[in-house]
Amino acid sequence: MGIWSWLTGREAGQKGVAYSQEWQDYFAMTAPKSGVPVNWQTALEVSVVYACIRAIANGVSQVPLRVMKELPDGKGWVPAPDHPLFKVLYRKPNRWQTSFAMRETMILHLCLTGDAFFYKNMVRNKVKELIPIDPGCVAITRNRDYSLTYTVSSPDGTTQDFPQDLIWHIRGPSWDTWKGLNPVRLARETIGLTIATENTQAELHANGMQSSGTYSTEQKIGPDDYKKIQAWIAAQTGGPNRHKPFVIDAGFKWTPQMMTGVDAQHLETRKFQVEQVCHAIGVFPPMIGHAGQAMTFASAEQVFQAHVVHTLSPWYERLEQSITNDLLDGPEDEGFCAKFSANALQRGAFKDRFEGYAKSLGSGGSPAWMTPNEIRALEDMNPIAGGDELPKPTNIAPATGTAPVKDKQNAD
Repeated sequence: MGIWSWLTGREAGQKGVAYSQEWQDYFAMTAPKSGVPVNWQTALEVSVVYACIRAIANGVSQVPLRVMKELPDGKGWVPAPDHPLFKVLYRKPNRWQTSFAMRETMILHLCLTGDAFFYKNMVRNKVKELIPIDPGCVAITRNRDYSLTYTVSSPDGTTQDFPQDLIWHIRGPSWDTWKGLNPVRLARETIGLTIATENTQAELHANGMQSSGTYSTEQKIGPDDYKKIQAWIAAQTGGPNRHKPFVIDAGFKWTPQMMTGVDAQHLETRKFQVEQVCHAIGVFPPMIGHAGQAMTFASAEQVFQAHVVHTLSPWYERLEQSITNDLLDGPEDEGFCAKFSANALQRGAFKDRFEGYAKSLGSGGSPAWMTPNEIRALEDMNPIAGGDELPKPTNIAPATGTAPVKDKQNAD
């Protein structure tokens, strides 16, 4: 077989295209224009990156994730606790993680590498465990029939191939449809500049907001004396001595270089970088505590609502469809799906919430569309007897326009 056939996989029976997260991490470490190497680990050490990913991870992890069963005639969905996957997704995906922790790890992998991998521990053709795999330990090969093979490296250096049926692979936005785009690599210029700005600010404060100066003399200085003077100046102006008087003699003169307030603060640059990182990850800046302007309670509520609609909802839909497609793919899973219950995130103030409940029960004459027990379930309350029937609308006036009998008696 020629080298060209080996490289392109054109030899009969050879695998077509391969992808390794380790190689991508290597190329992602290439320094951007800011001169700072950027990969998932250095990016996660940036406070704004961590805050953005935490905002997404908390929103995805804290709401219930259940397997749902479709009611007859398509009249709705109800939880299916008897399904084998229900407990795996809702409470215990594996022996050492909770459902919250698993989803949190999943979002970290997706937001920082573009892919998340889980080994499906199958028992009697049922998923009993979902075991997370480090994305850096997985190499993907797309075969000629468009199936995927996953080569997983273990800590001891051995590798093992797994078919597509045994790996739950969640992808972020994808160009070639079989692996996710690396978000850190795509945003490395923004993240690199943020890291460089933070490093500059930290070094500036480490020196007591003082820049270096000039130590001059008209005398001739030999190489050995130059090294001694340089070490002596560093000891006098650095560390705990940086705020103490600088004593000089022998005709030497020290001229410090002063900095302007704009150079010392870098506030505008750092604020701008916060917004740029938020744009790259897809999180509204107020959700990480960065408000560009004063916010009222009304505007804050709208921002929180926008976070649920525009940031979290696409993640919910992506994960729901991935679960339905890859974990509920057997013939016995027909009529089942996975759903996030995000109602708790959209609860308003106490007064607004219960005014909405009153209207849903038929207050004001509108037809009722919720039962008392459905509302009690939303408030984590136990059902009551007779609470499964839709109540009749209240405060309805007769067609003649006269007052209702009850109101007329009260008026007398």
